Amino acid sequence: MTTKRDYYKILGVSKNSSATEIKKAYRKLALKWHPDKHKENKKEAETKFKEINQAYEVLSDSQKKSAYDQLGHAAFEGGAGGPFGQRSGTYRQGPFTYTYSTSGDTPFEGFEGFSDPFEIFAQFFGGGSPFRRGPEIPSYSLTLSFMEAVKGCSKDVIIKGKKRKIKIPAGVDNGSRIRFQDFNLIVSVQPHQDFKRDGQDLFLDFPIKFSQLVMGVVIEVPTIDKEVKLKVQPGTQPGTLIRLRGKGVPYIHRRSRGDQYVRIGVKIPQKLTMRQKQLLQEFDQG
Repeated sequence: MTTKRDYYKILGVSKNSSATEIKKAYRKLALKWHPDKHKENKKEAETKFKEINQAYEVLSDSQKKSAYDQLGHAAFEGGAGGPFGQRSGTYRQGPFTYTYSTSGDTPFEGFEGFSDPFEIFAQFFGGGSPFRRGPEIPSYSLTLSFMEAVKGCSKDVIIKGKKRKIKIPAGVDNGSRIRFQDFNLIVSVQPHQDFKRDGQDLFLDFPIKFSQLVMGVVIEVPTIDKEVKLKVQPGTQPGTLIRLRGKGVPYIHRRSRGDQYVRIGVKIPQKLTMRQKQLLQEFDQG
């Protein structure tokens, strides 16, 4: 009987890891082991890629993760009382068909009822499945501004000498491959002067005055939609990250969004009056 690897070890995370840490670990490994990057050992890469995606599908889902923590792999195996278990059968996802079996010593085939890992990758990164077969279609590159990529847009492009209007979905990232009917589009995204992107999460550095850090303040910070008010608590330390839930980049083909993190900094004045210096000295002594 094949011994399955621990999902936490596959992604290199612990049981106490946050959803953000699990997502970052998945992103790094999925990019590393995508079969398109391993032409010489594609079979091995496909196996690792499926394993990574299967681990992520379980650990990113709170119900599946809870079942896995209690029952291990038995939670997904028929005949073992697992809540997600299946004995055998055929699983279909779009044009693909997989056969699986989870009883006795029958070797594992397919994904045991899990979704196609290449579809998970496509939703996460905007990529595609290497199992798609057929005639090669041309690929074109397109450069987008940061806001065009995160919010989506329509673009006029020239394909085979003809002008066409195409729709770019919100949430594409640098290197995303978008499949149209008769061509692929590879996206390049220009950086933003303020926002830094990590997957679907955004990071923004926002310096405030020292006195505001000490006493607290309500500030207005930009998001990709509009400015929002944010309360900085008294005594906040420089470097503190404040989370704005759901203010990040939309997930492709999903209605949810990532988060925005505001990193609070401090503005250090370069020149001080004698009175200001005196007040600071009194503050240090107090």
